[in-house]
Amino acid sequence: MIKRVFRWYISKSLLARLLAGFGIGSAVGIALWFISVQSGNPVAESAAPYISPFGTILISMLKMIVIPVIFFSLITGAASLPIKRFGKIGMKVIGWYLLCSLLAAILGTLLALLINPGSQSNLAGWQKIIAVLGNQTEKVADTAAEQGGFGFILLNLFQNPFEALANNNFLAIITFSILLGIAIRIILESRDHPEEHALNLLVRLTEAARDAIFKIVEWILEYSPIGVLALSITNFGLYGPNIAGPYVSVTLGVVAGILTMMFIIYPILLFLISRQNPYRILKNMDEAIITAFITRSSAATLPVSLHTVQEKLHVRSELAAFSLPLGATINMDGVCVHLPMFAVLAANMFGIQLTVSSLFILVMTTVLASIGAGGVPGGSIMLLFIILQTMGLDSSQTAIIVALAMGINPILDMFETANNVTGDMVCTYTVAQHEKLINDSTV
Repeated sequence: MIKRVFRWYISKSLLARLLAGFGIGSAVGIALWFISVQSGNPVAESAAPYISPFGTILISMLKMIVIPVIFFSLITGAASLPIKRFGKIGMKVIGWYLLCSLLAAILGTLLALLINPGSQSNLAGWQKIIAVLGNQTEKVADTAAEQGGFGFILLNLFQNPFEALANNNFLAIITFSILLGIAIRIILESRDHPEEHALNLLVRLTEAARDAIFKIVEWILEYSPIGVLALSITNFGLYGPNIAGPYVSVTLGVVAGILTMMFIIYPILLFLISRQNPYRILKNMDEAIITAFITRSSAATLPVSLHTVQEKLHVRSELAAFSLPLGATINMDGVCVHLPMFAVLAANMFGIQLTVSSLFILVMTTVLASIGAGGVPGGSIMLLFIILQTMGLDSSQTAIIVALAMGINPILDMFETANNVTGDMVCTYTVAQHEKLINDSTV
């Protein structure tokens, strides 16, 4: 009986299983939340310790594999590209990411001005929500003070690689892996180098390690529907109430902006570059988008993104291995839609006049700050401190806005991460099309 159920489960497509897990989990979570609200008994909170570990295991497995994926994929990718072409492609990838982030920040700002969140709200009503959130803001403030700022990000690029691997410092890992791959390629391109044979063996070894790691990724993907089921029950069971009341306008604004990026702006860019049906291309990204939506982490979704881009979109591994890990760290289009909404909310709550110059500063600060979001759940909360400080808010005012953002962040973070990962894959595919790095043009 068990074997028959298992065979039936495996026979279904991964997408069908993911959607079923999300649908069933969402329904159960909303039911638990509804029962908790109606009865006054925290059913969802009581059930969470027994359900959430199955979802946490999925995130843990993805995080377990993400560092080896980045490390070996980037070394292999950088070592496989001719140096002259590497520089050209690298600049295109970075330029594309910055362009999409700029478009997202402009869209987020325009939507925020249109919706104008908090313009007619009562500050006391918001403060009641803050009281429920406790003192979480102070903890985030301490962390942001340690991790914020351009100088910190710049210094983090260059770190002991073993320390970076141990501490999950993605920026430093990416920097070292790319430099190592480039160094190998430069030596290989120099004529009659005595170490050429050994370096070729090293490249083949990293390729073999990468392939073995992707086999583990396939195993993790088979478990992912169960993790999605558990995460959906937990997320909707615990955070459902935060969508109500004063959060509605902010939620709708951010979600509308993200859906506009994913289903209007990205398709337009895809069509302009590839001259193909953009929605057919997006359809091939569905597994990675759903995984990003559930895990709320671009970094944790990276193994799935790499698998999707290489296997379904047929992008050559040397580009995918460079572009996607870089995008998981610096390309945060969803965050760029999110941050202006809370900036306008802050301006309305505290009577700050938003001029054309201040809006320009808001857009540019959002783009630059998003580079340091880090690809982890809740990374946008850290960046709110940077945005709000540039607006001239004092520490207590900043604390109020951050506390409000924390109340709804688990919901918004799902949409943001789906947007971020979609942007990474769209960038990779368009650059691959332009540079003829597609193994099979049929998608």
